[in-house]
Amino acid sequence: MQKKKNIAVCVTQQKTCERLIKVGVENREKTKGDLYVLHVAPEGYSILGSSKEGEALEYLFEISKAADAQMIVLKSSKIIETIDNFCKDNEISKIILGESQESKTKERMISKLRKKLKKNVEIEVIPT
Repeated sequence: MQKKKNIAVCVTQQKTCERLIKVGVENREKTKGDLYVLHVAPEGYSILGSSKEGEALEYLFEISKAADAQMIVLKSSKIIETIDNFCKDNEISKIILGESQESKTKERMISKLRKKLKKNVEIEVIPT
């Protein structure tokens, strides 16, 4: 019997992240694990600072709820470490995130995550 594999979808405060949640749902159907939608906001940043961002997070919460996924919003000044700890605490075997728009490779979230995460956590990057 195959072990359940939990999936985390990392989102920003943009409605376009709905596409990432859909990919997470497709993956969960194959792995039969739990699906988490994770947003990590920098410490000191008002999560609902603008009505547009608050509206987007509320929209993603509703999409997550409809997909039977748990949405988690965390605040931290150490985003990579927070994602790493979340993965350990929730036995995440796969992370799904959107393609970075940052130009320098070493500054990309994916590069930082790959260095930090344990080897058995797969990272899938969805192109924009």
